[in-house]
Formats: sequence, C-alpha cells, structure tokens
Amino acid sequence: MEAYDVMIIGSGTAGQTVAYDLVEKGLKVAVVERSPQPGGTCALSGCQPKKYYYEVMETIARCRHLTGKGVVSPPAPSWAQVRAEKNAFISRIPDRTVEGFKTAGITFLRGTARFQDEETLLIDRRPVRALHYVLAVGATPMPLPFEGSELLMTSDRFLEIPHLPPRIVFVGGGFISFEFAHFTARLRPEKVDVHILEAMDRPLGAFDGEMVQLLIEASQEENIIVHTGMKIVSVRTGGEGYTLTAESGRRFQADLIVHGAGRLPQIQDLNLDAAGIAHSKNGITVDGWMRTSNPKVYAVGDCAATIQLARVADYEAHVAAEAIASGTHGAGVGPVNYEAVPSILFTYPQYGMVGKTEEALKREGIDYRRSAGDHLGWPTYRRIGMKHAAYKILADNEGVILGAHFLGDHTTGLVNTVRHAMVSGMAVEELYLQGIMSPYPSRESDLIYMLKPLVS
Repeated sequence: MEAYDVMIIGSGTAGQTVAYDLVEKGLKVAVVERSPQPGGTCALSGCQPKKYYYEVMETIARCRHLTGKGVVSPPAPSWAQVRAEKNAFISRIPDRTVEGFKTAGITFLRGTARFQDEETLLIDRRPVRALHYVLAVGATPMPLPFEGSELLMTSDRFLEIPHLPPRIVFVGGGFISFEFAHFTARLRPEKVDVHILEAMDRPLGAFDGEMVQLLIEASQEENIIVHTGMKIVSVRTGGEGYTLTAESGRRFQADLIVHGAGRLPQIQDLNLDAAGIAHSKNGITVDGWMRTSNPKVYAVGDCAATIQLARVADYEAHVAAEAIASGTHGAGVGPVNYEAVPSILFTYPQYGMVGKTEEALKREGIDYRRSAGDHLGWPTYRRIGMKHAAYKILADNEGVILGAHFLGDHTTGLVNTVRHAMVSGMAVEELYLQGIMSPYPSRESDLIYMLKPLVS
C-alpha cells in the first residue's frame, strides 16, 4: 500500500499552498486530483479568468466617462477577443500545475478520492495511507429547487460562450451575478438587457445595505435591473428562448440564464462519515488550525465551513501546513483569525469592504460612530468623470475601526490600507496622521478626509 506523510485532495490554490509549504519542510507529499484539468476553480474558471473581462470592462467604462473630457470616442468592446486572451492564459495552467509539483518533488496522482475508513483513502478503489490528509476540494454551484434548473448555465461555462445574446438573466444576487452582470452590460457592442433575480428582500446580504443600494442605482444606469423577492418556481424553454416564472407569477424572458445563486462545498463524494469527519451543508467543521473532528484530517478553502475567498483559502492552508509540520495546535502560527477579511466586488464602480457592516453593529448592540458620504465633488473622482462614489467608515467611541466600505474605482487600495490598520491595532487618529503621508493626490490620500469626522 502506498504511504505518504501528507496526502492532499484537490489541486487548487489551497491544495497547492499546503503542498508546497509541506514539501519545503521535508515531508513526503502527494496531491490527488479527479479533474482532467488540474489547477482549481480560481485559476481556471473563477478569480483569474473573470479579471480578463473585468479589466477590459473597466477600461471601457472609464473611457466612456471621459468622453468629451479628453477622450474623443470610447473604444469598442470585443467579447471574442477577451475570451481568446483569457483562454490563452488558462490553457497553460494544467500543465504548469503538474510540472510545478514534479519540480518540487510532490507526487501527483490522478483519480477520485474517497475515504474507506478513518485512516485509509481510496483513489479509484486503490487504497493509500498517509499520516495526515488535507481536504481542499473546493465548491460547486448549489442545486436549485425549481423545475428546469438544469437549463441554467454555470458561471464557468458562461465565460466560454462565443458571443453575448441580447437578454440575460442571472439567478441569485451575490458576487457572481453582480460581477458578471457588470462586464456583460459593457462588453456587448449593442444594448443588452440584464436582470438579476434575488429571492430575498435584498441582494448581497453580507455587504452593507446602504452601500448596496448605491451600487444597485449605479447598475441601473448600465441597464442592469435588480429584482428582489423573486423566488423562481420554474424555467421553461420555447421558441422565444427561456421563460422564468417567479412565485409571484411574474415572468421574465431570456436568451441565456446564468446560475449566480452561490456555491456549496464539494464534499458529497468523499464518504466523510466513514472517516469520522463532522460536516454540514456549510462545509467541513474545523478548528482554528483547520483540523477536522478526525485529528488526522484537515480541511482548507471553500470546502471548509469558513469563508469562500481565495486569499482566505491560502491563509488557512499556511496555518494547516504549519500545524501539521510542527504537530502543535496552540503555538506558533494560528489560530486562523477572520476578524478583518476584506471583500471586493469587481463591479464598476467597485465595492470594497472590510470589517462589520452598519446592520451588524446595530444587531450586535455595539455603539459606534460613522463618517459617510459621497465624494463625487472631490478632484480624484471629478477628473475621471465617475458618477457613483461613496464611503462609510465605522468606529467605536475609543477610535477602534470596526468597518470600512468604499464605492468607487480601485477600492482595493483603500480597503487594504484600512485592513492593515485594523490588524495592527491602529486607531482612527493614528491612521489619520499616517494617511497624511500617503502619495498625493491619490485615492489613498483622500482617506484623511473620510477619517477627519472621527478624529477627536
């Protein structure tokens, strides 16, 4: 029977991070992947590929805003060209992934893995053993409970379509729907009707409601219409494309319907119960060092019951690797801290946030102060012709930053600046003083004007 120090199931960003960390520490490591295309969702059909579409969309949007202000005519979009560039990038990933493993001395095994018992893994029915296992199998689009749900296109397939039809509906009001809707609306030369259907009373539930409303208003100007309280009961196909029917009786016509209603951990085929691994619909239960209820098994990334973000997956992977290599849980690296995890919606305008929303603070009974407003009159945004930009910074009475929210362009820099302050224990006044030294003029230097109302 084959034996390893650590066996990792999944070759995406989390699996690769664990593998490279552990092999550098001298452990015998193997990675198992059932997909014919190793590399993971983020690299092949998620974070990286979507940015090809986003970068072109952002450039076109900026040029449109500057038309008549120095730009004579905005460039014409080409979905086909973006798709070709994206495919040229991702086509190299599977081979490079395997070559990288080989160069590092990591064994790469193709096959489907499932547990036989608490200590044994089966790879296509072939038993193998390891001192530790790391589950990094990612997530998959969640099943939808209505007639005709199989007619919906997944987001990865959407990135492969050769051209954009005139009527597109996104089911679900989360990350995928908003991001894809924004580059869809701007990357078709002719007008496109885009609808986002959200079953709840508001979309983007993890984000600040006031800021989300501003994003919805910005979306409407691009003919992206957001509908709430739209619980779909059926999808049918006919001569006019697809017909979606909501519980209210309202109907929508579409040429293409995209699944944007979230993803669930891809753990159904692992036979976790046989290995004594606790899990729920939200994923595999883990402690602060990513260890499961089976002390030999760890879970990282989107399959764990934590936060589904690529950088969170990498962070969890580093912590798990250190715990496995050192054999300690309570000293050194970890436990994982999710207090200041940033999130960015790659829409245009972008929405970036870190920390708590205003709704969460009210719900938890936390006293806070806020500095909020739009900054459309500020030179930073006037010179690029931006029509939608806003901010909200939340702090307690001692000046501790509780949350920050930004709507605009390149909000990543603002979010990263505030996040650094939060994890460093920097209060509002200190961040304000440090912010004065930011390169000027820049979006980051504008942060001092946002912080000023909170400085005593």
